[in-house]
Amino acid sequence: MAGLYIHIPFCKTACNYCNFHFSTNKKNINQVIDAICKEIEIRSEVSRKELIETVYFGGGTPSLLSCSQLNMIFKTIYENYNVSSCAEVTMELNPDDLGKEKIIQFENSKINRLSIGIQSFFDEDLKWMNRAHNSEQSHGSIEIAKKYFDNISVDLLYGIPQMSDERWLANLQIVFNLGLNHISCYALTVEPKTALNYLIKKKKQLPLCEDQAANHFKILVKEARKNGFEHYEVCSFGKKGYFSKHNCNYWLGTSYLGIGPSAHSYNGNTRSWNISNNKKYIDALNNNILPSESELLTIQNRFNEYVMTSLRTIWGVSLKKIEIEFGKVFQSRLLHNADKYLKTNFLKIENLHLKATSKGKFLVDGIASDLFIF
Repeated sequence: MAGLYIHIPFCKTACNYCNFHFSTNKKNINQVIDAICKEIEIRSEVSRKELIETVYFGGGTPSLLSCSQLNMIFKTIYENYNVSSCAEVTMELNPDDLGKEKIIQFENSKINRLSIGIQSFFDEDLKWMNRAHNSEQSHGSIEIAKKYFDNISVDLLYGIPQMSDERWLANLQIVFNLGLNHISCYALTVEPKTALNYLIKKKKQLPLCEDQAANHFKILVKEARKNGFEHYEVCSFGKKGYFSKHNCNYWLGTSYLGIGPSAHSYNGNTRSWNISNNKKYIDALNNNILPSESELLTIQNRFNEYVMTSLRTIWGVSLKKIEIEFGKVFQSRLLHNADKYLKTNFLKIENLHLKATSKGKFLVDGIASDLFIF
């Protein structure tokens, strides 16, 4: 098993675009942490001997954890799993949580990589998103993080209605000027059961403009390249030696174990997911029951999963791997379905790998779904 993911389902506020599982009510946070530790112990009965190469704290907002809560989780992980001595250990955090005391706490733990949810360096955007931090905290969190950590990534959001091309470029330039080595940039999308979806349905917010997002993406790719970043996955840009190892494991189809409410797991043949309800999660673990469901993946599921994740990366879909793992019939059908995208320069074949071209990267999810076999 390459990766261990820990989902911390709490946030200070609800961002208007987010549909991840979280709660802004933290009254049962200690019970959730106890349940997470219990799940870690139970699942180790199967996974104890496998080497853990990455640990990732996501959410929600993991940086809300106290020192004792974080230490409890780490203690449980290292007592129950075989964690590599050079494992990449990432903590997602929000700028408003990152003071000197908190960053020193992280430095003294097993954490060696930070992922900071900046989203924008402009207050107008942050207020529109209902983020808990402001522009000053965005800058300050990075400056203090750089004093203690080298491996730092920031998240930015583009395609925001009021964000001009000039402001998007300014966001990127701030990151480049700060000397960071990794950025993850996501196009704003309208997800079900979010405030943004409600506002658009009620005509209190204009629908998103895909042309605007596409133009922001072009600016992103151009400016990142100019500043020495490699576009190694559709949303991810890193300098040499700073690619996210944990996320690369997802895209390359390596197995991972998800712990916490709503967390997903994958072992190559089976996918499972925990219940997205904090109380039911706690109650199940208190009774030594894993609160999860699972499905055995068909050969079509596994093929589609591989195409979807691999096509998003610079490495692309290995035609040789398709032939070996799925057979020549799958390889033939893949090439047949890809033909129209090859002819229109959205895809290319390079060293027996099917890859998205610069023209095709922004549309790669739609292209990948068109290559699926059912």
